Amino acid sequence: MPDPATEVPPAGRRTGILGGSFDPPHVGHVSVARDLVEELRLDRLLVIPAGDPPHREVTLTAEVRLDLTRRAFADLPGIEVSPMEIERAGPSYTVDTLEAIARRFPSDRLVLAIGADQLAAIHRWDRWRRIPELARIAVMPRSGREPAPSPKSTPIEYVVANVTRVDISASRIRQRLEEGRSVHLLVPETIRHDVERAWAGRRARHVTQ
Repeated sequence: MPDPATEVPPAGRRTGILGGSFDPPHVGHVSVARDLVEELRLDRLLVIPAGDPPHREVTLTAEVRLDLTRRAFADLPGIEVSPMEIERAGPSYTVDTLEAIARRFPSDRLVLAIGADQLAAIHRWDRWRRIPELARIAVMPRSGREPAPSPKSTPIEYVVANVTRVDISASRIRQRLEEGRSVHLLVPETIRHDVERAWAGRRARHVTQ
């Protein structure tokens, strides 16, 4: 497979897309985003919080997640946070997002960044065969292992994006928050107090219910 860092992009911007629930955004997200801009030689990376994730439940509201994500990525060169999935009604399907970006920026070369676990499950995504028609797929491996699609899916072309994976998960952060523990150094310091405050409010509401 070709190395994306050595390819000469065509006319127009090279635009990366990094989606997720960002429930909450954490320092691992920020580290990966920075590396993607460099590794894939992107002109910009669109970070897109899901409005209504079809494959998982979220804890914080879409508006709160969007605000926290904007602040977590504020002032990082080449990275933009987009509200497009939150502003769009219905489930946040990746294919719909890619089609919307392609319509709005027809000269851009799109690169969709996904994790190895997402590649393995891509055959369960809505209209997944359409995705590689809209964007090149860049897969972020885990633990140095070569990513692989599910044997149930048709072979799909992708490039490997070797990013620094920080051993932090949003589920681990949510567990600490539910226990009333600090998430210092796990989420950007610019949003830590608001993240902890949001969960403190959730715990208080659960106690009074």
